[in-house]
Amino acid sequence: MKTPQFHCGSLRALRNGSRGGVLASLRGALRGGLLAGVLAAVCAAPIAAHAQAQGQAHTLAAPTLAEIYATLQTKRFVDLTHAFAPGIPHWKGFKDERIRTLDTIAKDGFWAQEFTHPGQWGTHVDPPAHFHNGLRTVDQIPLHQMILPLVVLDVHEKVARNPDYVVTMDDVRAWERRHGPIPAGSFVALRTDWSKRWPSQAAMQNVDSKGVAHYPGWSLPVLKYLYEVRKIAASGHETTDTDPGLSTSRDDYSLESYVLGTNHYQIELLANLDKVPEAGALVVVSFPKPLHGSGFPARVFAILP
Repeated sequence: MKTPQFHCGSLRALRNGSRGGVLASLRGALRGGLLAGVLAAVCAAPIAAHAQAQGQAHTLAAPTLAEIYATLQTKRFVDLTHAFAPGIPHWKGFKDERIRTLDTIAKDGFWAQEFTHPGQWGTHVDPPAHFHNGLRTVDQIPLHQMILPLVVLDVHEKVARNPDYVVTMDDVRAWERRHGPIPAGSFVALRTDWSKRWPSQAAMQNVDSKGVAHYPGWSLPVLKYLYEVRKIAASGHETTDTDPGLSTSRDDYSLESYVLGTNHYQIELLANLDKVPEAGALVVVSFPKPLHGSGFPARVFAILP
């Protein structure tokens, strides 16, 4: 009797109980990328079940961490972080950074500096406790939420025509028509190309003669869809605020309050989103671990497929 063929994504399943064929498929998937390697591991279960049903039980080898690391070394890494220093763009209510030299190599044999700045400085993490008492602080963000699938909502052309643009559900639906549903547990970044105005505070705030700021932002329908329907893990943007400039000019930060109120973190002042694809990359979000911290500068980078 002819053995049936099984398909799971691009992985072709066991033929005639051939363990070698399965392992070759697994390793071929690994060469296709980290996420493909995960797919191979997921697909291995039904393949093994079929083999056992044919009286041919086999042990399948999942990709090792060494193999995954070797795959990652073939990928391109993109820094999504601005270098911070005194004078960089920041929220309008914060004072500038100060740096003081404590020790020098010539005098003390080593170089040490003291940095004084708000937690929300440069590319930074906002934990839920930044807006809501009792929710997670920086040190309480779990490690598994620091390596995530990256989704990029690209609205930069619309922002170029209208600096007050806010992302809409039409933008999200267009993304999902191209790439499928936004994955649960992903990091969704809003690409506006506003980071190209760095390092000018005036250009980033874009304030008119009446004192009203004009820069893009999120919208509540999109954020509610992402966090409540698609169950994303975190979000980020290139501007100093979640809310658009028209809102922050009247001290309305309701969108940031919503995001942090879901007990998820966000990243502000991202860079280089124009250098990553809309789908298929991974994002690594790292930052120090201040006890009960309300925010801190972050180092964020993408791993391209």
